[in-house]
Amino acid sequence: MHNEFAVAAHWKRGFEEAGLQSWAEQLRGELRAPRVSLGLVFMTPAFFSQASQVLEILRVHSQIPLLVGCSSAGLIAGGQEIEDRAGLVVGLFALPGAELKAFHFTQAQVEESNGPGYWHLETGISPEQTNGWLIFADPFHLDAESWLRGWNEAYAPLPMLGGLASGDYSEQITQVYLNGDVFEAGGVAVCVGGDVKLVSVISQGCTPIGNTWTITRVERNVIHEIANRPAYEVLAETFAGLRAAEKTKMQGNLFVGLVINEYLEEFQRGDFLVRNLLGADPRSGAIAVGAFPRTGQTIQFQRRDAAAATEDMLALLSRAKEKLGQATIYGACLCSCNGRGHRLFGQPNHDAGLIQQKLGPLGLTGFFCNGEIGPVGDRNFLHGYTASLALFVKK
Repeated sequence: MHNEFAVAAHWKRGFEEAGLQSWAEQLRGELRAPRVSLGLVFMTPAFFSQASQVLEILRVHSQIPLLVGCSSAGLIAGGQEIEDRAGLVVGLFALPGAELKAFHFTQAQVEESNGPGYWHLETGISPEQTNGWLIFADPFHLDAESWLRGWNEAYAPLPMLGGLASGDYSEQITQVYLNGDVFEAGGVAVCVGGDVKLVSVISQGCTPIGNTWTITRVERNVIHEIANRPAYEVLAETFAGLRAAEKTKMQGNLFVGLVINEYLEEFQRGDFLVRNLLGADPRSGAIAVGAFPRTGQTIQFQRRDAAAATEDMLALLSRAKEKLGQATIYGACLCSCNGRGHRLFGQPNHDAGLIQQKLGPLGLTGFFCNGEIGPVGDRNFLHGYTASLALFVKK
């Protein structure tokens, strides 16, 4: 699946040097643009021992000046989601006027960082020099939450999009790729600047239920009062107001949505950061959530299941299409939670198919993640059960 600015394809076989060379050349021939700006590669663990050879073959034979990616058990190319099968996927992107710069960062840097200036110096990039970041990182040896906090200080509200690699769970090994280098720790960041920007679609797979409320008393991750009433009471009332069929759907699928930007005139999908509802105590009236909300923050309960996730994805893609209007989309990278795919939807190619249907034909590549990175409001977060879509768009 491709347009004139991007091509993406799936290599189904194992490591075969000659075969991969001719495949890479053929892929380059399919890209009608005179030069490649960026290559994205995602490989299953079957390629771990040959990863550096694969990178070299791709760089030479597809003529890729900047190649980044990571390992994953599940791959995405075009409208296809390739789950639980060996192989690799490659996307070639021609991004006219883009200024791209990439580098590897480590846990040692995360621990050493002491404010926004640290990352500006380490990357050599100030906020004015970038339109956003594409990120692939290792989940086992990098404290992604701490890293993200530091990068938000350095670069928010610019978008950061990507995901955490997946790989060999028994050995806790993943790989991240930068040009010819293979790293088993840290992350790779690509600064996207110049005439190309990153536009995000972050589908957290939920549909809002009941009303929006204001949190009036909270301690760390425990909400005691909502609208000056016991939080549990508001939760019970929301549940009681649902139709019988909806109540059945809610079992085990209840989450909370927290508004990040309170200055909006009205709140809609995409304005809420979705987090787990960890527990509810009818005696104390408190509920515990997987975040640290603040007093005065807007909250709305959410339902997550296959139907809600489809509804959410469709609504957000439609909104993105409307917002982009006639803007040129050069291509896209999809980082989807490994809890989505056929496990959630009971069918293959769900998210990739909807993206092609709404925004395609697009040169699209990506992978199934151990955690997804993307913005909500003016900050970037680590998500779960989310589809994080990065669109390369003409600025």
